[in-house]
Amino acid sequence: MDSDFLVQRVRRVPLSQSKPESTTDRQEEIRHAGVQKELGNKVRPALLEEGLTALILLLYFMLLWLVVQLSMQNLLVSSPSPDFNASRARSYLEHITGIGPRPVGSPANEIVTVNYLLEQINAIQAKSSEAHVISVDVQRPTGSFNMDFLSSFSSYYDNITNVVVKLEPRSGAKHAVLANCHFDSVANTVGASDDAVSCSVMLEVLHSLASSSDFLQHAVVFLFNGAEENILQASHGFITQHPWASLIRAFINLEAAGVGGRELVFQTGPENPWLVQAYVHAAKHPFASVVGQEVFQSGVIPSDTDFRIYRDFGNIPGIDLAFIENGYIYHTKYDTPDRILTDSIQRAGDNILSVLKYLATSDNLADPSEYRHGNMVFFDVLGLLVVAYPARVGLILNSIVVAAVVFYLGKKCLQHNAIGVNYLKDLIIAVGIFLVSIISTLVTVLIVAALVSLVGQSLSWYSHFGVAVCLYGAAAVAKLILIHTLAKNLYYINMNPNHLGVLYFDASLALWCIALVLLTSAGICSAYVTALWVAFPLVTKLLVQAELKTRGATLKFLLVYLLGMFMPCVHTIYLLWFAFEMFVPILGRSGTEIPPDMVLAVLFALCTTILTSYFVSFIYFCKSTKNVLLALASVCVVTLILVCCGAFFPYNPDLASPKPKRIFLQHTTRTFHDLNGDIIKQDSGIWINGFDYTGMSHVTPHIPEINDTIRAPCEKAPFCGFPWYFPVHFFIKKNWYLPTEAIPPRAHANFRLLSNEKLPWDSTRLTFEITGPTHMTLYIAPCDGCTLSSWSVGNGKPLPGTDEHFVFYSRGLHGSPWQFWMEIQASGSHSDGIVTVAVAAHHFSGEFQMTSQLDALLKKFPDWSFPSGWVSVYDLFVF
Repeated sequence: MDSDFLVQRVRRVPLSQSKPESTTDRQEEIRHAGVQKELGNKVRPALLEEGLTALILLLYFMLLWLVVQLSMQNLLVSSPSPDFNASRARSYLEHITGIGPRPVGSPANEIVTVNYLLEQINAIQAKSSEAHVISVDVQRPTGSFNMDFLSSFSSYYDNITNVVVKLEPRSGAKHAVLANCHFDSVANTVGASDDAVSCSVMLEVLHSLASSSDFLQHAVVFLFNGAEENILQASHGFITQHPWASLIRAFINLEAAGVGGRELVFQTGPENPWLVQAYVHAAKHPFASVVGQEVFQSGVIPSDTDFRIYRDFGNIPGIDLAFIENGYIYHTKYDTPDRILTDSIQRAGDNILSVLKYLATSDNLADPSEYRHGNMVFFDVLGLLVVAYPARVGLILNSIVVAAVVFYLGKKCLQHNAIGVNYLKDLIIAVGIFLVSIISTLVTVLIVAALVSLVGQSLSWYSHFGVAVCLYGAAAVAKLILIHTLAKNLYYINMNPNHLGVLYFDASLALWCIALVLLTSAGICSAYVTALWVAFPLVTKLLVQAELKTRGATLKFLLVYLLGMFMPCVHTIYLLWFAFEMFVPILGRSGTEIPPDMVLAVLFALCTTILTSYFVSFIYFCKSTKNVLLALASVCVVTLILVCCGAFFPYNPDLASPKPKRIFLQHTTRTFHDLNGDIIKQDSGIWINGFDYTGMSHVTPHIPEINDTIRAPCEKAPFCGFPWYFPVHFFIKKNWYLPTEAIPPRAHANFRLLSNEKLPWDSTRLTFEITGPTHMTLYIAPCDGCTLSSWSVGNGKPLPGTDEHFVFYSRGLHGSPWQFWMEIQASGSHSDGIVTVAVAAHHFSGEFQMTSQLDALLKKFPDWSFPSGWVSVYDLFVF
């Protein structure tokens, strides 16, 4: 008896019992002779045992997941660094967050935090080494710019605050590297991770560099910017107006998209591959991915950082780092210093200090334009090391891999006696069935997601990720197996299983090779992942070919095959885990219009397609897949029933690991004026926006007055007549308006027309003046037949492609009245006016920050939610 218990032999039919050979049988024999030759003419078909094979694959992927999880725990630093004191940095963090929320324009941000930073900087300056000179400047810039972000808008800022420190050699320096953080926070959160911890790290890095006698060839500029949450205003004020900005040749930006964990390099450049090489060479605990860079820069993540400002307005290359762990509590009250491990601070500090030292002593910094051209392929291997090489080298490597596949498959296709032609036909059919299985898998999980969304159970996996695995993961794998099982039993009747296994390996290899060619041709650096999925399987196939040829699909074949697939599988799971780490929390704040289950279903279909691509051949090696299909279908159906019954609540109030629902509430009074200035409508209420797809369905049982009867209608006015803080109306279209008492008139912005001047070419220039709180938003909509041709905002030209214009305004603690003008081009007469202008005054601090009505409503919300409220006053005018 054969000792390979994992296989079953298919009994051959004795020659005496066989039927006469038909012409069709002979053609079939010739058709598969090429692969049979590869397997060996004397091999009896070997079939894998279904149960044991499934168990081994399950254990294999659990092992891969465990390896990835262990790499995630590779956070602890073996011993504190003598150069960077994480305990002192934590002390800075505790002091900054102890001030409380720090929205721009508040005394907490503009006075208390600034004074604390200056106090610490002065203390560092007093103890600095004689080898360095430290200069300190408090900048209060005013400016304006356009942003092609969200739905595109313009920004105006006045008297905001930057604290700037320059550390340079005593002999002076002509070039500098910039380190950037921001100390402001969004309202109603202390912003420990975003971005107080980064400023704390920078203070300690400054302390370390200043106290060291090591020579620095270039200056290091530390920018503690005080208005990043106002959509990157302070960094714009620095890079376009500060005298030290002309020294900057490169920058490091410290940000957060989560709370704690490891800081990921997710953007570099543009171009300037030497910066990536500097990071790889200098960082003590490197963690970087070009995949993250290309995903972030694609725009699928609704966020941006100061990196954009330095790149677009300063034409400066840089490195963007961010904490990405636990994005569930990003921008919530739970973003507190106790959730940030001291080891995270140590790790970030070691990296930033080392990289800044390296850049400040690098000859490349003096003239980075000399090393500008080209991109880099870079990725870390389980957090242990970073692999980096120029994109042109990647092109060569990818081309070599493609050439190897072409040689491998071409050799089979060019066999004599029509064997090669028949093999090519088989391969094309196999590729077709492969594509059908992928498409049908995607359709299946989307149908399941649509059903879950229709029954009102979206986000059931938000606090229970295992639910998504059992629902969408099981459905995807089951459908993939089903399609190939049907192909095996209905199309490939009585075919050699080993032949089919090899054929579908080749089909998968061909598809990955095509993907590699397409991605490489498009200049996508992430194509290196595809190259891994081509190179390693091809080598593995060559290693197991002898075993497959002489004995069939044995246990040895299976183990060597799995070992050969380890690198692409584990690296892909590593990347996918971080993708889920980023995207799952984002789906909890992605608005009311994007069904999150549909997005997650697509991600699971993609994961399944990638990770199972080279294991599809096992379906053909196995005698049966009935039990596996039954098990997967059972898991999916049971999970679906439980989800539809509401067994899994989306949100988690557990303080140890909260996953809250985000809700914005604005107590507003809206006043609408006609062309004559008369009030035609006025109302007051609390305007409520849920930031996820479930709307208020989970809130209504707790607060019955918030229900669908108070859904807010879209008024015939710019941005539907509501006080939007950001231009996000396009993905939050479901909101609620609960009538309540009016806000005192003193809370309104003072908006007045200064002049109305007729110009040539049917144009009218309107000049306005606005005074109000620290944050205001302006909405402008030219009337029918009119266009906004120019204005005094941004670069003077309104952003194209929109009929409604959004201007974000903020100021520091004090600001001058804001005067601006716009030119409206209108042909003919317009009795109903030429432009509608609305202004919303947002109170994030001061006397009108909160009302008793808003405070009472906020206290009614359940503990699994994070309601954030403020007062906004809306006034609309027609001119």
